[in-house]
Amino acid sequence: MNGSEIHVDFAPELHLFVPQPHRAGAAPALVDGVSTLGHVVESLGVPLTEVGALLVDGREVPVSYVPGAGDRVTVRPVERPQRVPGAPLRFLLDVHLGTLARRLRLLGVDTAYESTDIGDPALAARSAAERRVLLSRDRGLLRRRELWAGAYIYSTRPDEQLRDVLDRFRPEPAPWTRCTACNGLLRPATKDEVADQLEHGTQRSYDVFAQCRECGRAYWKGAHHEQLEAIVERALAELSRG
Repeated sequence: MNGSEIHVDFAPELHLFVPQPHRAGAAPALVDGVSTLGHVVESLGVPLTEVGALLVDGREVPVSYVPGAGDRVTVRPVERPQRVPGAPLRFLLDVHLGTLARRLRLLGVDTAYESTDIGDPALAARSAAERRVLLSRDRGLLRRRELWAGAYIYSTRPDEQLRDVLDRFRPEPAPWTRCTACNGLLRPATKDEVADQLEHGTQRSYDVFAQCRECGRAYWKGAHHEQLEAIVERALAELSRG
């Protein structure tokens, strides 16, 4: 390393990723004349999934730009709503985001979810193979090179997580069309078709059912439907404000 110095100014939205010295104003950082600006930004703690425009002395540059001595870099957050080109918008969630996965599926959003820890390499490979946006709170996972696309989940609270994903990606909702257990599509079903999954009280009280085309799970407007309906209504209201 030749010890050349640049100054990096991170947007406030990115401050949680960077060490304290880089949070206020344009803080100095050393560069070697070989590493790209994308590498430098990640080495300071910010996954590129969270980075929008990169400006050098006021001019926008790509992540492949190689910074030199004296450059003044501004790192902006991803613009919202974020457009993901090249494939239908669909997600892959890691093992820690099960509640968020179920709520996205409740809204009809194509959401794959790993209920067991299959490891970072496998998650990133699946993201690339299926062209899914990987959602995670694991910063190291979001820095993997084989990742197709990703986003950091900023909150630990499911309500806030869902609001953030809806605000950031603005997915097209289709409530009540996906299985919350496996992500398969639902179809209308008769009581006889799902009778083996129903307790006697349910058979007596309900007449309208749906069934997953993939796993066969039955659905009806049971005891928790009002709570689920409230989640859907809040989400649709959030999307309508966009």
